[in-house]
Amino acid sequence: MASDTTAAEGSSLVFHPMDQFIVKPLFGDGAVGMFTITNVTLWLALAIVAVIALLVLPTSKRAIVPGRGQSIAELTYGFIYKMVEDVCGKDGIKFFPYIMTLFMFIVSANFLGLLPMSFTTTSHFAVTAVLALAVFLTVTILGFVINGAGFLGLFWVSSAPLALRPILAVIELISYFVRPVSHSIRLAGNVMAGHAVIKVFAGFAAITVISPVSVLAITAMYGLEILVAFIQAYVFTILTCVYLKDALHPSH
Repeated sequence: MASDTTAAEGSSLVFHPMDQFIVKPLFGDGAVGMFTITNVTLWLALAIVAVIALLVLPTSKRAIVPGRGQSIAELTYGFIYKMVEDVCGKDGIKFFPYIMTLFMFIVSANFLGLLPMSFTTTSHFAVTAVLALAVFLTVTILGFVINGAGFLGLFWVSSAPLALRPILAVIELISYFVRPVSHSIRLAGNVMAGHAVIKVFAGFAAITVISPVSVLAITAMYGLEILVAFIQAYVFTILTCVYLKDALHPSH
């Protein structure tokens, strides 16, 4: 009898921090197919709505004395514009709309994922991999369109000793094709790890003895996740600018 009670108490403390990342159909309980509307679909759509609400609506009237919404939109615009200009140079300004959209989508998805009962789309490699592959293909195609065969100069380290150049070229080539992998895993991994840790601490909050410590840990982790939500969007965006710079100016 005592063993049954102990087993019941032990089972009540079982929690699954990774269950929050499960993709589920939005309507019904059937299997998830290629065209199934899921919780991912909903929160991706809400991220787009958030971008429109943050950038389009506040700036539609363009008041001389900006309100809070217009001020936030203008500050964000200036922040990303300066980043593109500093990293890519004047040649990269024409790609500013793409980079601005990328940053706003990722940062909106990250912050929406911090809402209670929400779903964090950027914690899924399927989402971040598509974003990273889009950057990779855009930069690669652009590099060949602008520079032709000269784009291959990106892999030829002319400043190195001649004997080392072929070896370095192979290393550079491998690192180039690894870019979309590291680009996507960095974003999804950091977001997923933070949410999983919060869920673990939330599970311990059910234990009366350590619940105050658990609540403090959740609060601290939540504050850290707010910072991570912005930093990871910034890192993804600035790496995109760096890769774009390589396409515009490929020579070492």
